[in-house]
Amino acid sequence: MKRWIAGVGAIATVAAFVACGGGNQTGPTANVGKSAPGGSHDPSKWPANDQSRCDWQNKPELEVSETAGPGALKPNVRRVFKVIGEGDRRRKVLICREIDTNLDGIKDVVRIFNAKGEAIEEQADRDFDGRIDVWIKFVDGRMAQEQLDTTGDGKPDVWKFYVDGQLQRIRRDRNKDGKPDVWEIYAHGRLERMGVDDDHDGHVDRWDRDEQLKYEAEMAEKKARDAMEAVKDAGAPATDSAEADAGPKKPTEKKPAAKK
Repeated sequence: MKRWIAGVGAIATVAAFVACGGGNQTGPTANVGKSAPGGSHDPSKWPANDQSRCDWQNKPELEVSETAGPGALKPNVRRVFKVIGEGDRRRKVLICREIDTNLDGIKDVVRIFNAKGEAIEEQADRDFDGRIDVWIKFVDGRMAQEQLDTTGDGKPDVWKFYVDGQLQRIRRDRNKDGKPDVWEIYAHGRLERMGVDDDHDGHVDRWDRDEQLKYEAEMAEKKARDAMEAVKDAGAPATDSAEADAGPKKPTEKKPAAKK
């Protein structure tokens, strides 16, 4: 049985990028030999301006920490802290972290945090061309929305939406007009159906569905319906799914009363 009616293979998947979740990243395995404009893989030639996006310069109220991650001969991880509170409640809070993942002297991933230490925003230069091509927003510390520029024009053409950290929907712009023309719907991490706007008028012209997922759902529904019918035919109410799956209960035989 074919898993798709049509069209799914034509949609290319988007390559992953290295997130700024911690200080132990060594950089993407793809494009590690590429450096951003002005950058160099020779640490002695690293530029003075590393294209920082943490907005910390000329702000004495902020504290900055520079560390070298695995494989780095010079610091490639920057953390920016803000001191909040007074007296016993005085503490440092991480508000920004940025990393040079491919060790060319140019920062390519930056993550912004709120006062609770939760991530709220991230930007990344996935292909190391010196331009941001990934934008991420977080809600309660979890990824909620991700936008990607897969064409290199500086504008997002893929929009991903998450609920409780799970991918729910993807919108894609294939003709670079800034409007989605492919809509993907996910369930339990699997692509359930995909709508395609072939004539780019803003309306779905066809829906392609995962036939296997549809078949499994139909079989589960049929099984539950058959169990309910069996219970109904036996004249007993369905109390729960376990009893329904077991089918009708066997009538209990009455024992004759003992003679005195």
